[in-house]
Formats: sequence, structure tokens, C-alpha cells
Amino acid sequence: MPLTRDFKETVQARVQRDPEFRQSLFQEGIECMLAGDVDTANSLLRTYINATMGFSELGKLTNKQPKSLMRMLGPQGNPNARNFFDIIGCIQRHEGIQLAVTLRGAAQAPTPSAD
Repeated sequence: MPLTRDFKETVQARVQRDPEFRQSLFQEGIECMLAGDVDTANSLLRTYINATMGFSELGKLTNKQPKSLMRMLGPQGNPNARNFFDIIGCIQRHEGIQLAVTLRGAAQAPTPSAD
């Protein structure tokens, strides 16, 4: 189902005025990618990019054609690891944040015995 223009404009307005929402949108995109939900990740990252720097600016920062970047994050897109991390690095610098990976629900390592 295509998004309506009103919805896109509402999201863009919120992204531009609410840094916490903007960063959460980016974070959720990364978490979806890590969970294997590439389609949702691409959609969220595309929304973030369109509402912030735009694909033209991202293209300049990554030395890639904007249309190529749009295809990578499009519905059929699947960027290779190098391109994906180039994009993520540029977004982090643009946003002034740094992502960190944490383990959730991992089994604890056994403690060494005192034999």
C-alpha cells in the first residue's frame, strides 16, 4: 500500500523538529537490518534520508550516484556490506551520533571454578 503525501509530509515534519524521533527512526532501521528484516530496514532508512540530508547529499558524501543509493534502499534493494556501512557511517556523522552493539538475552559464560 503506497504512503499518502500527507503521511510522508507529517513524518518529514516530525523528523525535522524532533531529534529523538529522528534518531529512533535511524536506530529502528538498523535494528530491523540486524534482525534480517531488510525490507523494513530499507524503508526506514530511506524515510530518514529523504527527511534529513536527501539522497543528493548522501551521494556526495559516499561518492555514489544518488539514484544508485535510492535503488540500494528501494523495495527490491539489497546493498552490499561496504555500501551499507558507508551509508550508515555518513548518517552517523550527519546526526552526530555513534551506534553501539549490545547483546540481549545472551547466555552467561560459565564462571571459572576455583579448583
